Amino acid sequence: MEPLLKYIIIFIITAILILCIYLFVGESSPKKTSWGINYSTKQAVFLGLEPKEVYISLLEDLRFKDIKISVHWDLLQPVGTDEYDFTELDWQIEKAKEYDAKVVLAIGMKTPRWPECHMPQWARNMDKRSQQESIIKMLTVIVDRYKDDKAVSAWQVENEPFLRFGACPWIDGNFLKQEVALVKALDPSREVIVTDSGEMSLWLRVGSIGDVVGVTTYRKVWQQNFGIYIDYFLPPIYYQRRAEIINWLYGKRVIGTELQAEPWCKNSIINTSQEEQAKTLDLEQFKKNIEFAKRMGFGKFYLWGGEWWYWQKEVNNRPEIWEEVKKIVEEDNNQ
Repeated sequence: MEPLLKYIIIFIITAILILCIYLFVGESSPKKTSWGINYSTKQAVFLGLEPKEVYISLLEDLRFKDIKISVHWDLLQPVGTDEYDFTELDWQIEKAKEYDAKVVLAIGMKTPRWPECHMPQWARNMDKRSQQESIIKMLTVIVDRYKDDKAVSAWQVENEPFLRFGACPWIDGNFLKQEVALVKALDPSREVIVTDSGEMSLWLRVGSIGDVVGVTTYRKVWQQNFGIYIDYFLPPIYYQRRAEIINWLYGKRVIGTELQAEPWCKNSIINTSQEEQAKTLDLEQFKKNIEFAKRMGFGKFYLWGGEWWYWQKEVNNRPEIWEEVKKIVEEDNNQ
């Protein structure tokens, strides 16, 4: 082996070892964390619930002051390209105002909740260019409608746009940049959040695009590729160090946009026994996830699973997690 090549290999190996030590070694202390909630009308309907009852309960009973709403494309434009139905979203934003809550609107083709890409039927057979033109038109209409509304605190453009998960026709980084630039041009006063997987990415790509990096965090999940339940072994310091890298490289902060607070099962929740659901999320695991998030040090997390907590309480007579969330949010509001 040539001496120069030998030294290059040694340098690369050393650099990798130093990076691994930086990312994985160390202890982080719990930090004050503010809690928000994710909400999806589709998920409430999927669980057989009345969406408005669930939404009001999150604001009134649990007293969340930050709510991130998934604006699903197929619900907003169920019929055609120039027809929009803002009835539900207008109502949600007005109710948020009544309860003095702030709203983040997640917009685009890919928004939180399965099947991830919520493309309306009329757009599915379009070519990619036509689909993107329709998305740009949709974003323009949404932002123009709510950019002067004080209840809206930020925009989330797409959801984990580089993660190959869900029933999505394509991934296009250049188009994502176009979407973000459009939203910022239409509403320069608000930040744009771009999200990524907490476990399967270093967040570098999204860090270069939005104003804020949002990450998802899951602890126990069903891994379809391996056919088993897995526990993510990653320590809190691993998330904290990557956030430091994002801040150092791009001068941007990282927040948690999804913290696992409902089961991730082999089958859908409604077709899964309580015992099976508990393999990935029960009250004990929920408390562990909360403490884990505090140790990540982000300062802000949106919980994932409010519709499920309500379903557990109202349908299955299991209010334990609902009541635990109430305590956590009350502590947050009183600080």
